[in-house]
Amino acid sequence: MKVHEYQAKELLARYGVPVPNGKVAGTADEAAAIAKELGVPVVVKAQIHAGGRGKGGGIKLASDAAEARAAAGEILGMQLVTHQTGPGGQLVKRVLVEERIEIDRELYLGIVIDNSVGLPLVMASAEGGVEIEEVAAKDPDAIKKSLVDPTIGFQAFQGRDLAMAIGLGGELMRPAGNLIAGLYGAFAENDCSLAEINPLVVTKDGRVLAADAKFNFDDNALYRHKDIAELRDLDEEDPLEVAAQESGIGTYIKLTGNIGCVVNGAGLAMATMDAIKLAGGDPANFLDIGTVNDPDRVIASFRILMDDPDVKAVLINIFGGMARVDVIAQGIIDAHSEMDVGVPVVARLVGTNVEEGERLLAESGLNLIRANDLGEAAKAAVEAAG
Repeated sequence: MKVHEYQAKELLARYGVPVPNGKVAGTADEAAAIAKELGVPVVVKAQIHAGGRGKGGGIKLASDAAEARAAAGEILGMQLVTHQTGPGGQLVKRVLVEERIEIDRELYLGIVIDNSVGLPLVMASAEGGVEIEEVAAKDPDAIKKSLVDPTIGFQAFQGRDLAMAIGLGGELMRPAGNLIAGLYGAFAENDCSLAEINPLVVTKDGRVLAADAKFNFDDNALYRHKDIAELRDLDEEDPLEVAAQESGIGTYIKLTGNIGCVVNGAGLAMATMDAIKLAGGDPANFLDIGTVNDPDRVIASFRILMDDPDVKAVLINIFGGMARVDVIAQGIIDAHSEMDVGVPVVARLVGTNVEEGERLLAESGLNLIRANDLGEAAKAAVEAAG
C-alpha cells in the first residue's frame, strides 16, 4: 500500500524527522488560507501516488495567498500525467501547501528489504532529486549502503557513517544521523517495504529536511497497523485491482498486455507469464487464485478479466494435485453462463478429478481452446489474442 506525500511526512514527523511546515488542501480557498497562515512563500504540490509531478505541471511556486489560490486552482482537478502514471494520468484531488525552502544541496536516503540476505538495507547518496535507478546505473559507487540486523536495530554509528559518506559531516552529522535513525524507526515499526526521502535537502540556513517522502507498506501486515490502513486512497489504485481484492479472488495485479491469466499458485503464475512472453505475447495480469476448490472464485476471476478492455484472450492454467479440475471446469462453465465472455479462452487443466472435469467441459458445448502443456497453451493464447 502507498500513501501520499503529505501522509508520509506526517508519519516522518512522528519519528522526529524534520519536514517543511505545511498542510494539505482540497480547494483553492483552503490552499490560500494555509499560505496566509504560514506567512512565507510557499510551494503548491499535487498529491498523487506518482513521481515526476513537477515535470507534469503538478508543482508550482507561490509568493503569497493569492498566488497559492491561483496555483491550487490550476492543479486541483487536473489529470496529471507523469512517467509513472501512464498516458491516462491521475486526477488531482489534493495539494500540499508548504513553506518554500532555499536548498543548498539535494541528497538521497532510502530503505528497502535486501531479499538476497533478508535484511533491511539503508541507502544514501550525495546525488538526490533524481531517480535512484539512474544513479545506480551511472555510478553504483555513489550509493552508500548499510545493512541492519533487526535483532539489534539501527545503530548510531551507522547513521554517522552514512552521513559522512554523503558529505554531512561537522555540525550536520548529529542531526543527519538522528534523521536517518528516525526514518529507519518509521520503516521498521510500520512494516514498510520501502521508505524514501528524495530529495533529502540541506537548506541554505543549515537545516537537514525531508523535502519529499514516499512509503510503501506491506499489505500482509496492515492488520497490525489500522491507523496506516486508514490512509489508503482507493482513488489512486487500479480499479480492477481494488475490485479483485474486494471479491477475494486471490492475488491480482494489472499489467500492460492483452492475455488474461487465471492460475493456481504464484510460482505457476510467474511461469505462465514467462511462457506467454517466450511465445511472443504479453500478459494482461498476474492472477493467482490459489489452491481453491470454489467455482465462485473462477467466476469472479472471469468477471475481473472481462472488465479489462485490454484483455483479448484468456489463458487458464491449472496444475496440481490439490486443485480439483472438475470444480475449476464448473467455474468456467458457470462464468460463461453468467456473463458474455467475448474473447477466446485457452484452457490447460491438470489435476485431481481431471476426467470428470473433461466430461463437464465436453458436455457444456463451450468452444474452448484446449492445450496439454504450458508451452502449447501459451502459444495458443498468443495466437488467439491476435
